[in-house]
Amino acid sequence: MSKTLHEQNIEKADRYIAAKKLLVKQGEMRQKYHFMAEAGWINDPNGLIFFGEKYHLFYQYNPYDSYWGAMHWGHAVSDDMIHWEYLPIALAPSEYYDNHKEGGCFSGSAIEYDGKLYLLYTGTAKDENGFIQTQCAAYSSDGIHFKKYEHNPVITAPDGYDPANFRDPKVWRHGEYFYLICGAGKDNLAQVLIYRSVNLLEWEYLNVLAESRGEWGYMWECPDIYPLGDRHVLMFSPMGVHERTVVYMVGDLNYKTGKFNYTVTGEIDWGFDFYAPQSFLDNKGRRILIGWANAWDWMPWWKDWGPTFKEGWCGSFALPREVRMCEDHTLQFIPVEELKSLRKHEMEVIDVKAGETLYEIPLSNGNVYEMELLIDLDQSDAESFTLILRSDGEKKTVIEVDLKHQMMYFDRNLSDGWSTGRTKSPLKMEDKHQLAIHIFADQSSIEVFTDHYKTNHSCNVFAGKNQKRNYIAGKNGSIYVKRLSTWELS
Repeated sequence: MSKTLHEQNIEKADRYIAAKKLLVKQGEMRQKYHFMAEAGWINDPNGLIFFGEKYHLFYQYNPYDSYWGAMHWGHAVSDDMIHWEYLPIALAPSEYYDNHKEGGCFSGSAIEYDGKLYLLYTGTAKDENGFIQTQCAAYSSDGIHFKKYEHNPVITAPDGYDPANFRDPKVWRHGEYFYLICGAGKDNLAQVLIYRSVNLLEWEYLNVLAESRGEWGYMWECPDIYPLGDRHVLMFSPMGVHERTVVYMVGDLNYKTGKFNYTVTGEIDWGFDFYAPQSFLDNKGRRILIGWANAWDWMPWWKDWGPTFKEGWCGSFALPREVRMCEDHTLQFIPVEELKSLRKHEMEVIDVKAGETLYEIPLSNGNVYEMELLIDLDQSDAESFTLILRSDGEKKTVIEVDLKHQMMYFDRNLSDGWSTGRTKSPLKMEDKHQLAIHIFADQSSIEVFTDHYKTNHSCNVFAGKNQKRNYIAGKNGSIYVKRLSTWELS
């Protein structure tokens, strides 16, 4: 039996990856414990699911280049979300609705039904009127080899909606129905539409789940909604909103009408390089999310995607985070417990008083590490303090915590001779007596968590191997570090 074009294109991509991956693996900027593809470009995480006793991670993928191109779905599995095994390409462009050099198999999600693993994704094609995005289905009995549904697409944009901005389906089951939301654009304003189905293949439009009236931009990419505690959480990446890359809203979802109303909003991450996260419920009952650790060229702070293209790859994912709800319905985003298995060579100091003279933080590996600091605010009189990370004396990344003005900044203008920009966010400082800071540094990224994991900054930093000194210092006074713990991660 002859192979389909889809099967042929998957085999072609897999052969190309096999020929390139050993060379790419030698790249100096390759991450040590963050997920990356074997070669080529990746962006959004897709299809996150616990299926067949494994964590499954699919991802937007151009195996042929270290820049964005025709999108495939890469695929990997794991027992712990830390160590990943690469599997064959799951989806490749092959049909009239998804086979275009500037389109392909765009983002989507996964769900188990009747013993099979279904993928719902956006097919992107182009005709004489421009790009057309539709929602499509594929399925697999073994969770590895996928067949596209012969009657794709299963959902097309409603009348009056922009067919070039109709994408990123997230599917789940509630009661007797499957539900699906996707981002849409109408009259240059963002909406999330909701559909329902009894079989994942025939869909009924239900309602506009939520929408922007201008305050939240013109398109919501990669929307996701899920129950947490006694409420529902809607999160998305808004386009056309200056500083925000990922927003969450906490409210109530009416399944009868398909309407979501929110009362609380917040930011998942204030960094330059955290976008398009997707969540899933794991086998331990945790709500886990994973985001793309990079940025798009339409973002106001964008310079470029970094120097890794020279090594034949681009893109990684931020650490998996568990979502937890607080009593006031704000959310925490906590790095998963499994990361502790990477710790070695612990070093700890207590009761450190750091003034304006730099205090060097003890680390067995100053490039790839985890750090926890607990600041005693009652014994500190500094107006602010800085963490100088990945420094060689000239190049450095500077995290500033401004206690006087209740602000936090991540400055990478001097970090590597490549990156630029300075993030900023307000600090909640709900605890008036102490402030905890949790940092993960990898070869090409730094993630900073504080305010009980409610205020987070993630940025790519392409620091060299000689940038291994790390310091803390107070400004206009001293900062009292009650406890400082560090680990090398391997």
